[in-house]
Amino acid sequence: MTLLQLFFATIKKVFYTNERNKKFNRLSYNINNMKGAFTLVQDETILIKQAIRGDSRALSELLRQHYSFLYQYVLKVTMNKARAEDVTQETMLKAIEKISTFQGKAKFSTWLITIASRLVVDRIRRNEREKQWLQEEQSLRAMRYDTLQRMNEWPEALQALGELHSDIRIPVLLKYYYGYAQEEISTMLDIPVGTVKSRLHNGLKQLRKELTEHEEA
Repeated sequence: MTLLQLFFATIKKVFYTNERNKKFNRLSYNINNMKGAFTLVQDETILIKQAIRGDSRALSELLRQHYSFLYQYVLKVTMNKARAEDVTQETMLKAIEKISTFQGKAKFSTWLITIASRLVVDRIRRNEREKQWLQEEQSLRAMRYDTLQRMNEWPEALQALGELHSDIRIPVLLKYYYGYAQEEISTMLDIPVGTVKSRLHNGLKQLRKELTEHEEA
């Protein structure tokens, strides 16, 4: 197993443990309150068609099924629990508003990730760089404390991931953790393919440097 393969295997282990133990019912926005939820899980394709036609119960069930997955993605991107909850909630609201525009050219989960990614990028652009840096430092410390409480360790992989700038962290996660192609990432983030390639190159270069330094320390 290469250094980078080990890195992403560690990330998956950490966030799988977090997802298994996490209780989402404390979030302020509860998808199940949308005029009741279906008690039976239905085929996603059927739910999407019904939701687009205006069936609020189908939309409720569809979003409920994807809530945990989406939250875990945003948490990896932001490395901040409170911000991840806010962005996930805002993404769900955007999805409710724009469900009629969903054309099915990509998976529904990809559509949600696209909305969430752009919300994160927009928030970053609205913040001053110094303020954003301070927030990320504080978020990383908080996440380190939480992970230590749960796992009694702070994996070097998480430290390396947290030290990537969000602009680089997002495409790296989409490519090497979620398996999206560069062209798909380009569409999702609304940036040129060349920019995606550059950010992936810089991200992997920084990760290798960080992980090598940790190994040698």
